[in-house]
Formats: sequence, C-alpha cells, structure tokens
Amino acid sequence: MKGLILSGGRGTRLRPLTYTRAKQLVPVANKPVLFYGVEAIVAAGIRKIGVVVGETRSEIEGALGDGSRFGADVTYIDQDEPRGLAHAVLISEPFLRGEPFVMYLGDNLIADGITDLVEDYRRRGCNSQILLAKVPTPEQFGVAELESGRVVRLTEKPKQPRSDLALVGVYMFDDSIFEAVRSIRPSARQELEITDAIQWLIDNGRSVHPHLVSGWWKDTGKIEDMLEANRIILDTFEPKGLEGLDSGSRVEGKVVIAPGAKLCKAMVRGPAVIAEGAEIRDAFVGPYTSIGPGCYVERCEIENSIVLQGSRIEGIPGRIADSLIGTNVRIHPGAARPRVHRFLIGDNSEIGIL
Repeated sequence: MKGLILSGGRGTRLRPLTYTRAKQLVPVANKPVLFYGVEAIVAAGIRKIGVVVGETRSEIEGALGDGSRFGADVTYIDQDEPRGLAHAVLISEPFLRGEPFVMYLGDNLIADGITDLVEDYRRRGCNSQILLAKVPTPEQFGVAELESGRVVRLTEKPKQPRSDLALVGVYMFDDSIFEAVRSIRPSARQELEITDAIQWLIDNGRSVHPHLVSGWWKDTGKIEDMLEANRIILDTFEPKGLEGLDSGSRVEGKVVIAPGAKLCKAMVRGPAVIAEGAEIRDAFVGPYTSIGPGCYVERCEIENSIVLQGSRIEGIPGRIADSLIGTNVRIHPGAARPRVHRFLIGDNSEIGIL
C-alpha cells in the first residue's frame, strides 16, 4: 500500500502568514502540520509516499527531504495549479497504479493516527473507504448522505446540506478511482472534485465503505482551527525538561521545555511548550501556548497562542491571547511621547488595540 499527501494548496484562509510559507508547514505544538500526516502514514506501515506539490515545492521538499528521517521514501509530484483533489489523484497515477493507497490532505490532523483505519480497509477489501465526522458547519465541506449504513450521495460544499457528515481529509482507494476521475467533468469552480469521483464509484457499483471518526479531527485551514489543534495536541504532552529551571521561575501543569530554552523570573502554566533557544524573561506564558525556536518573550503575558520561530514580544501591556504570530516578528511599545501607532501590515491582517 502507498500513501499520497496533498500539499499543493495556497492556504488563502491563513494569509498573510501563508504569503511567505506553505500552509502545511505552519507548526502546531512546534511541529509542522505536514509532519503529523507523514508520521501517521508511516505508523500505519506505509513507506512509499507521494507528495503532491505546487508553487511551494521548494519549501515542502526542504522540510521533508527524501523522507528518510521519518522512515519513508518520498516522491514529489508536481501540480501546476490547484485543480481539485481528484486532479491530484489523476496526475499521481504513474506513482500509485497497481497498489491501493491512502490519500491524506496535508493540512489535516486526526486523533490517534490512521493505523486502525488502514487495517480496516485492508480487511474489507472494498474499492474505497471514506472517513466521515459530524460537524456543525457541513456546508463548508464535502458532505455524505447515508442510508442503512451505505453511502448513497456525496455533495461538495452544499448550500443546503442534507447531512452533517463531513468528509474527513483521509481517503482510501484502489485502481478503480482512476477510471472514476477520467469519467467526471470539472465542477462549477473548474476543479475535478473527489466527491464526484467517489459518487461515480457508487453509481457504477463499486464498493465505498463509510467509516465514522470517533476521535477529534481538524482541518487546520483557519486560525481558529490551528489554535484548537494546538490545544488538543498540547493536552497530550507530559511535563519534560523542567530540571534546569532558575529559582525565580515557576512552572505549573503540562509544560515541555526543550534543551537550550531559558526561563528567567518567568511563570509558565501548561499545557505549553517552549522550543529550543527560546527565552522567557519576567513574563507569563499561559495555557495552550507554543513558543517557537529562538523566540524572546519579556515583560508581557500571552496565552492560547502560537508564536513562530525567531519572534520577539517585549513590554506589551495587557494580555495577548488567541493569536498566531509569524516568524521573525517583533511586537514592542513605541516611543512614549508623542504617543503614536506606526504599522507595516500585510494583506488580510487584523490588529486589535485597547
């Protein structure tokens, strides 16, 4: 069995952060989202993985390399434009044909991995297995309708959903999917939809098995989802690296402090993670916060946030919360007199000032 990870999207919902990085490489709990998918596939016993890439290929390839650090053998497959999930399957046929495969969207996270799901698919011997989860906003996803436990209809982002069962970003197929993709036409948004391809399988007598996900699942395409995924993963951590604390610092709860990180007169309340080379000085880091490598946090308070590599936050009154702060950002007070606000802000940014 092979793996296929889709990493070609532009990440428009995470702009401006994704103007300068691939969305799949934005870290959750100080690990790129994409790495969780690779690790899940390898843990399921799959070593040969194709990665569909677009304009951010160099970043993705720079992060994954040949896959050997994960115990995988990675092949890169170029997609000239985002033309739909089914198009990504079609261009990957030379790599995939002859073996069943699992397709994993590179910005998704699934509790407990996919090992049990892959084993279930192998046992059933069906043409396809789709993962489903109940969601409060099904109109934002591909939606499945079931009758007596069978999949009867799939609709991509319906305006009036007839079900609350969303397609999770993991699918399993055999070679019949290639005939299905060749038999469908582009949708109104000019993409080859994977929902249409799976519907073709259903309409043409192929076996499509639904599997309801019992644990959490996150599509990390929006900041709210990134922060929630960060919270969920941090909750699974165990305290680590607390031996070298200075006498003026305190740590409570599940806190991971990487080698080389420094705390000086700091308070860290977990779940939280402080990466290597970070320094927390005379500051409060609250629950569900990830501080990236080489960051500097001084004389401020922050919680429920993700701070990426090399950023500095200094002397900010009030508490920073529910924030995703990019790499090499500096947040600090301006000159006290005259009091002015001076900004250099990218597209689609948001700043709240008290």
